Amino acid sequence: MEKAPFYNDVAKGPANGAAYWVTASDGVRLRVAYWPGGDKGTVLLFPGRTEFVEKYGRAAASLTELGYHVLAIDWRGQGLADRLLDDPMLGHVENFSDYQLDVAAMVSAADSLKCPRPRFLIAHSMGGCIALRALHEGMPVKAVAFSAPMWGMSVAPALRPFAVPILRTLNMLGKGHTRAPGTDGETYVKSAAFKGNTLTTDADMYAYMQRQAAQHPEMTLIGPTVNWVRLALAETAALQKMTPPKYPAVTFLGDNERIVNSNVIKDIMSRWKRGELKIIAGAEHEIMMEKPKIRAAFFAAADALFYNNSR
Repeated sequence: MEKAPFYNDVAKGPANGAAYWVTASDGVRLRVAYWPGGDKGTVLLFPGRTEFVEKYGRAAASLTELGYHVLAIDWRGQGLADRLLDDPMLGHVENFSDYQLDVAAMVSAADSLKCPRPRFLIAHSMGGCIALRALHEGMPVKAVAFSAPMWGMSVAPALRPFAVPILRTLNMLGKGHTRAPGTDGETYVKSAAFKGNTLTTDADMYAYMQRQAAQHPEMTLIGPTVNWVRLALAETAALQKMTPPKYPAVTFLGDNERIVNSNVIKDIMSRWKRGELKIIAGAEHEIMMEKPKIRAAFFAAADALFYNNSR
């Protein structure tokens, strides 16, 4: 596999990390990062929207210390993967099912890199939406840990009846590739001060994200396009109607979550027969980038789940 650029100076992960180019079946070039670890198997790590593999350097350090290999991905349209529009800063996808092509390419990369089995999944935010669809389609992993999964979009109650018709109309008018109304026109961690931010209560982790965005703006994104929001609403609505899959699962959710829909997460986890939901007092959206105690609790819960389902 061809080596890809990787910025460990901002990732602050294990020194043995490296990145590689992989290509999805439709020709879109993606990037994966691999951190070899111990003898417990491999964690496939699904980031959220706007994210890139370097953002999970510290998470990779925690997981390799626990004995796992870690493989993370830049989804199409973000990080150093191929951008899909003339304006590379817009978060966009043509079809939400295209992310499953990225999943397949990542699994193939894990095989090429000889990432050891058993394999497990950790998925955050949009990555949690992609992961849930992949699990319904039989993704070859033993268990999954979710961090604030995007199984429902946070839309103001007064706007919910109008969101889909408005987005559909904008798309029909040729505005599908433009930034969705009401979304950020600047990279969030560049424009938002730590105080009052919706990501984390840990000042050091917020500064970590800000440094990454400042030093490598080419890996960041601003708000999503009309088409991305329209498709994300349709995908999450479809997933909400499905019976949760049979994989063992744990989901962490901050009780101050303001980005994804907490009620939908609670509903799906209440129906997940082999699932457990942990509500974390005082936590925001980025569980893996929260205060040290919260991060440690998440990785410990994932480790216990993976160990108990490793056969």
